[in-house]
Amino acid sequence: MRHLVHTAKLNRNCGHRKAMLVNLACSLIEHESIQTTTIRAKELRRFVERLITMAKAGGDHKRRLAYAKLKINTPSEFVQTKKLVLKKLFDELGPRFADRQGGYTRIIHMPARRGDSAPMCLIQLLNEPVKAKEKKEAPAAEEAPKAEEAKAE
Repeated sequence: MRHLVHTAKLNRNCGHRKAMLVNLACSLIEHESIQTTTIRAKELRRFVERLITMAKAGGDHKRRLAYAKLKINTPSEFVQTKKLVLKKLFDELGPRFADRQGGYTRIIHMPARRGDSAPMCLIQLLNEPVKAKEKKEAPAAEEAPKAEEAKAE
């Protein structure tokens, strides 16, 4: 039984899975839209939305936590691009989603991949700001006395 198990293993060991999610997250933040399999996209959504929530809070502590999540301290030729991703995350995406309470990504399903028939999808960061819902006033309280007056006449 899989009680309290929320992570998809994606047929990889722990280190490979984490590295893959970090690379997918960097690509998504950099390009704001990537095409991947549906299961990977659903796992990626959890990872990226936590990073964006950190970026919304801002501050040095949250920046260091995101720095650690993106594994920037590892020696690699991609460190510079990861630092640019971190800068974009905190300077552009954090303020963009400041008014949104969550749900920063959208998953659009696409036709299955041709070679192995894997379910594919497009995962995107949202662009439009949150639309404030208009509050409806309670007209029923005002119309009720008018209705009673009409019946009395």
